[in-house]
Amino acid sequence: MLTGTRLAVWGDPIDHSRSPALHAAAYRELGLDWEYGRERIEEAAFPERIRDLDATWRGLSLTMPLKQVAARTAAALDDDARLTGAVNTFLLTSDGPRGFNTDVGGLARALDEIGVRNPGTIRVLGAGATATSAVVAAARAGAEVVEVRARRVEAAEALRTLDLGVEVRVRPLTGDDPGPVDATIAALPGGTDLGPVAEELASVSGPLVDVVYGGWPTPLARAWDRAGGEAHDGLAMLLHQALLQVRVFVNGDPGRCLDREDAVLAAMRIALVGD
Repeated sequence: MLTGTRLAVWGDPIDHSRSPALHAAAYRELGLDWEYGRERIEEAAFPERIRDLDATWRGLSLTMPLKQVAARTAAALDDDARLTGAVNTFLLTSDGPRGFNTDVGGLARALDEIGVRNPGTIRVLGAGATATSAVVAAARAGAEVVEVRARRVEAAEALRTLDLGVEVRVRPLTGDDPGPVDATIAALPGGTDLGPVAEELASVSGPLVDVVYGGWPTPLARAWDRAGGEAHDGLAMLLHQALLQVRVFVNGDPGRCLDREDAVLAAMRIALVGD
């Protein structure tokens, strides 16, 4: 049984996090007197800090650089955490921390929100941990083919082995003319400038969802704008992954809806815009 009422977001850096505002809005709407804070935690300190938590703690939101060490520390993983090797949510139980990756569901819901539903092909830019979540999210969104474009093709080869039931193709970021796709997910570091490659991609790549939400518009977003396309920042993903975290903390399951969930989501959306 879950009894704790303390929650927090951990990471390094952490001051920029919008999670406290999003979660506070959700728990107010739900009438829950829960505490949600933030703490700067380095990767090396994570395992010991987890062991120090007492029964007043209910769960944690986790950001970089803690997602991989959290996956290794968890007593159990949900399917998305297992597939990606990354955890952004800990539910603290008497049997040990249960790890979830709500980034996947959050990104899939963000795609649905902009009208990307059952696409033929989604293009993912990048090959790091965020790109792995993006590939899984593309499959969750109904894509038949996921094309991954990376500077180092060898770094993306492992994505072909993901058990998703869809075809994953790996292509170089440059030197290979891009074909048309239904949508693009950019899982690149903030501020990445692809130069002329961005212009080539923007003309044939459908709407863009860039997981970055600071420093907007990004160079990629500007390229999409010049091409007359749609460019969306990562705020919708942030919002929806936080909603799924709230489901975990309240119901123990990201697939189980909250009571009055529409009102909770609306309150969180207002908090996000106002933060």
